[in-house]
Amino acid sequence: MTFVMGPALLFCPADRPERYQKAAARADAVILDLEDAVAPADKQRARGAILAQLGTTGVEPELEPSCTIVRVNPVGTEDFGKDLHCLAHTPYRTVMLAKAESAEQLKALEGYQVIALCETALGVLNAPAIAAAPNVVGLMWGAEDLLATLGGTSSRTDDGGYRAVALHARSSVLLAARAFGREAVDAVYTNIPDLEGLAAEAADAVASGFSSKACIHPSQAAVVRKAYAPSADDVSAAQALLEAAASAGSGVFQYQGRMIDGPILKHAQEIIRRAAVGA
Repeated sequence: MTFVMGPALLFCPADRPERYQKAAARADAVILDLEDAVAPADKQRARGAILAQLGTTGVEPELEPSCTIVRVNPVGTEDFGKDLHCLAHTPYRTVMLAKAESAEQLKALEGYQVIALCETALGVLNAPAIAAAPNVVGLMWGAEDLLATLGGTSSRTDDGGYRAVALHARSSVLLAARAFGREAVDAVYTNIPDLEGLAAEAADAVASGFSSKACIHPSQAAVVRKAYAPSADDVSAAQALLEAAASAGSGVFQYQGRMIDGPILKHAQEIIRRAAVGA
């Protein structure tokens, strides 16, 4: 299984169908949220909204399935069972599992591509086992829910940066995802007006190896996309480096005063790959 959505994944409350197309137009993929974004009393209406937009034949969804993710409620809850019943009548087969905590839970989603959201202490500790589950295509981490499970009050310090425990969780989930060949999704940036802060965090996500970043507002999608799109200068430099490597014909060589080896060439190849995806 492969996951090719991104880099900007935009959450959309499933009980707000009037926002579905707007979200799809702004982001690379839409996450129809049946969990935190929907009040308990409105969850059934949210499931009905997903079903209602399928068209008269029931097989022509308003949203493209290859660019749509449905976030379902945690395994073991009554709403999880209802979410699965709803999904069975849709063409959507990529789901985000809220508060994933064990590989065993993934068996309940057999037949679906799953992005496991590790946002509890147990979920973060079990991230490697979760990533190894055969139907998992990606891992995402969540800061605020995580701190709540720890009894904390905020994932960030006064300067806007993450607290050490949040950074540890972020790194742990990224490493687990990549160790098992899964995609890694960076957490949302909750300070919506602070697009400069989002840009800095998205740039760090790119440099660290996250394949995409989740957004909670349409204005954030363009910022994330820009962070993931290499500049023309970056692409030119990467191409020149790869051409120099081809001419050198050796494992290690000197280029513009720097020693160049395999890892640096992989960085250049990643720039070219991202440029091709965004073309």
